Amino acid sequence: MTSSTAEATGKARFPRQIPFIIGNEGCERFSFYGMRNILVQFLITSTLLQHILEGTERELAAKDLMHTFMIGVYFFPLLGGYLSDRFFGKYNTVLWFSLIYCAGHACLALFEDSRTGFFTGLGLIALGAGGIKPLVASFVGDQFDQTNKHLAKVVFDGFYWIINFGSLFASLLMPLFLKHFGPSVAFGIPGVLMFIATFVFWLGRKHYVMVPPATVADPDSFSRVIRTALLAQKPGQGRMGLWMAMAGAVVAAASFALIPTLGFVIAFCIALVVLLVGVGGGAYIQLDRARGTHPDMAVDGVRSVLRVLVIFALTTPFFSLFDQKASTWVIQGNAMTKPEWFVSSQMQALNPALVMILIPFNNLVLYPALRRFGWEPTALRRMTAGIAFSGLAWIVIGGIQVAMDGGDPMSIVWQVLPYALLTFGEVLVSATGLEFAYSQAPQAMKGVVMSFWNLTTTIGNLWVLLANAAVRNDAITSNIATTGLSTAAFQMFFFAAFALVAALIFGLYARRYRVVDHYRAV
Repeated sequence: MTSSTAEATGKARFPRQIPFIIGNEGCERFSFYGMRNILVQFLITSTLLQHILEGTERELAAKDLMHTFMIGVYFFPLLGGYLSDRFFGKYNTVLWFSLIYCAGHACLALFEDSRTGFFTGLGLIALGAGGIKPLVASFVGDQFDQTNKHLAKVVFDGFYWIINFGSLFASLLMPLFLKHFGPSVAFGIPGVLMFIATFVFWLGRKHYVMVPPATVADPDSFSRVIRTALLAQKPGQGRMGLWMAMAGAVVAAASFALIPTLGFVIAFCIALVVLLVGVGGGAYIQLDRARGTHPDMAVDGVRSVLRVLVIFALTTPFFSLFDQKASTWVIQGNAMTKPEWFVSSQMQALNPALVMILIPFNNLVLYPALRRFGWEPTALRRMTAGIAFSGLAWIVIGGIQVAMDGGDPMSIVWQVLPYALLTFGEVLVSATGLEFAYSQAPQAMKGVVMSFWNLTTTIGNLWVLLANAAVRNDAITSNIATTGLSTAAFQMFFFAAFALVAALIFGLYARRYRVVDHYRAV
């Protein structure tokens, strides 16, 4: 660091436009979690699923709808990131997708008894929420440069804190509004908050740092380097990378044959995963063939993106566990003893409340203590531990289910421990991952790379849908019965093992990962 840079760093201040973005995020997160956290409860009791008999099948259908919705929410960041990076820039993309988001909330409030109207609303929210999701976080990063980037981590933590501030009050209040005032009010209030979020974001328009989109096609873009790497030939060398990419494309196309048995969403997500693995893996094998055609900086940038995508892929088991607190854990809570005034979905308020405690605790107490003992809590080490803690949470929740299956009445208070473990894992994975994803992304691809970070949640929810589809198979449920566990308990322990194995693989890969720094220059 030069003396002038060090001096500038010492005098650095927080950008004054940050409060507009933080305020927008707090209101938007209230609106999102306000409707999402009551979605399963509403679907189980509403007329929208009246064609399905009461009981386990209706609960599974409600879970499927919620996780399908979440797949959409975390898939559409790919669209938002592309439109932002290529055409409109982050500010304009966020503003227009926010208006779509508002329209979706209006549909939920107005069409509580209409399958077409209500599900259209869910689709619009998935499009709007997904479209802005990768951009608001990266828009925060754009407000910093090399002179004040050391303040970005504080702001990213604050950004995550305000997300949970909005989620806390949404989780506490919306289940009560649903219970006492009905779905129109319970879904309407989040819509009002989304309108306020959009207005607050618009108010800061004259203060933002606007990084322009790449309106001219970049001859050394990510996709062009990938294409060159796959198609280039070298005398005396095979084309294993190209064959791998082609095999991925063929298997991805064949995955749509699964639609009659698994449905379009699952088949599409499987096809997407196979295609990404085939093309990405194939390009990585032959990436050096792009040198000469493209500058070394572009090729090295693509290599860094492909390597960080492996990191992203290994976090998907965490998100399969985390998002089920709004479905599987709520359904378990419905069968637990609790005060008459309490609604099981209100337990989700524990998650944001604990996040707001744990973020400052980790930064002010835990991480400094670990450093004093000679152990640096790097981003990748924190994420490894976070995935493992999510597995521990599901071991506990599975133990609770075993006790309930044995006939023991269990108070919903027992869910406090798994919520605490899962939330600690979330802080270590999600809060860390936001800043890590931004820092690893080359400047021209920040929106798209942040979209891939959000895609991890789509794939996580895919694992949930596949697990739900599996327990509808008589042969599988018969085998589960031989273990002496109920289907619900078996799934819980399965997901716990899934996360613990993922944590082990993640930790081994992270030890070889080379961290890079792609913050904007002064």
